[in-house]
Amino acid sequence: MQLSQLVVFAAVAETGGFRAAADRLGVAPSAVSHAVAALEDSLGVRLLARTTRSTRPTEEGERLLARVSGPLAEIAGGLAEAGQGPGDPGGPLRITLPLLAAEEVIMPRLRDFQTRYPKIELDLRVSDVFQDLVESGCDAGLRLGESLEADMIAVRATGPRRGVIVASPGYFRAHPPPETPAELTAHNCIRRRFDSGRIYRWELEHAGRALSVEVRGNLILPQQRLIRQAARDGLGLAFLFEDAVADDLRAGRLIAVMREWCPPFDGFHIYYPSRRQMRPALRAFVDFYRLR
Repeated sequence: MQLSQLVVFAAVAETGGFRAAADRLGVAPSAVSHAVAALEDSLGVRLLARTTRSTRPTEEGERLLARVSGPLAEIAGGLAEAGQGPGDPGGPLRITLPLLAAEEVIMPRLRDFQTRYPKIELDLRVSDVFQDLVESGCDAGLRLGESLEADMIAVRATGPRRGVIVASPGYFRAHPPPETPAELTAHNCIRRRFDSGRIYRWELEHAGRALSVEVRGNLILPQQRLIRQAARDGLGLAFLFEDAVADDLRAGRLIAVMREWCPPFDGFHIYYPSRRQMRPALRAFVDFYRLR
């Protein structure tokens, strides 16, 4: 009984209202209200704060959602795949990943993936913030290999990536190119702020000496593609993945400096918890996007 009440509570929290949850679940609004009230009575806490305009989880409701949303998503995925054979994967598949991985790894081959697996409902959740896969209800994620936890199974999706410090020819006509990290202080550097609020410190290395450099500049942007455009417009130095600016380097729109200080990074990996039984949809995704 409590399991069904949890499903109703989660639907109300996700849709923001009792009537919307009733429409999603295909039941009467009164049944939704009764299920939530019964769950609150059994737990002895208020789970939803109701006003005339909105319905949102209380602090206790948020804590409960954080613990049950993952397992509920697993149950939904299992039911969706019930009766499917290993050659016919389908159902929801939730992947957390940064925008760069979505643009460079997933999107170029997405048409082929969906043509091959039309029954898989791929849900890409794009964020730079690391999410707990179980609590978020995600099946897997894509991240740089050096960022992964030790208890994750990781499958390589790309080869190593190299960073590169670049600026436009116009910028270098007005500013002498830097040759060492110390000389970066004399330059306007385009910085990047992650979704978490953290500003990226440029990771440099030369002859076994690793540095994490807090650069300065009058422009902060959230994504590499915006930083690339700003660098092309002559607004400062940028630290980007070399693959992302390869065309600009060949065309002379950007010029690379301090290459000997720019080490390779471990590439993107698909990761998922080792304790989780692999569903057919996840197996299909991993096999399709793994590096060959």
